[in-house]
Amino acid sequence: MRQAGLVLGVMLNGLLVAAAGAAPAPSKPRVPDELVARPGTPLQDRVFGVGSTQFGLERRVEMYQWSRSGPGFQPVWNSAPIDSATFPAQHRNPPRLPIESERWMTEGATLGGRPLDRPLLLVLGRWTEIRPDFNRLPANLAAALQPEGNGLGSSENPLAPHIGAVRVRWLELVLPELTGRVELRNGQWQLTRESVLRAAAPAEPLVMIRPPISRLVDDPWVWWIGGGAAVLLVGWSARRWFGGTSRG
Repeated sequence: MRQAGLVLGVMLNGLLVAAAGAAPAPSKPRVPDELVARPGTPLQDRVFGVGSTQFGLERRVEMYQWSRSGPGFQPVWNSAPIDSATFPAQHRNPPRLPIESERWMTEGATLGGRPLDRPLLLVLGRWTEIRPDFNRLPANLAAALQPEGNGLGSSENPLAPHIGAVRVRWLELVLPELTGRVELRNGQWQLTRESVLRAAAPAEPLVMIRPPISRLVDDPWVWWIGGGAAVLLVGWSARRWFGGTSRG
């Protein structure tokens, strides 16, 4: 009977797993067009020919430089020049970055026909790295920079950069769905109270959700599998019983 219990337990466990996998995923409601945020003017990094139709575009430039680390020095990637005037000669950095970082924000972004202010875009948006098409890179930049990851770099060997090497990446500002995140107050879009609290709250722990037993019982195919398990268990028990009797 112990083996029979194991067989039945395995079959019922498979039944629960199958029911969970067969349950249709809830459909995501369509967001009304009036609640879809729309960017305004297209954005362009004219130096590199990189464009975006999102809410923001950023050129992020970093240079490989010496940085003081306790009693010694170590090389790091940094987006601003590190003053090395007091460093030993062998640890001096270039005085400036050859290319500057820059950010462009769209003009005229709207939600439901009403403007979305720049501070709101920056609070709600998320900067996402993109990989531009570098086929139109100006000849002078193509000679000094080469593709490196999603951006460009000046190192011949990206795994062993030299002091003064630069790398350039581009990011777009993308907005999530704004339903429940903003509300109209005094004719202007502003963060909802719930959105502010949600941003300040700690992340919730992961919760495992199992299908309710009532849903399993209502599914007719469950009875076929359950009936099969019962028949198998009865047949196995009968074989054990009558087999043992005949041997006695």
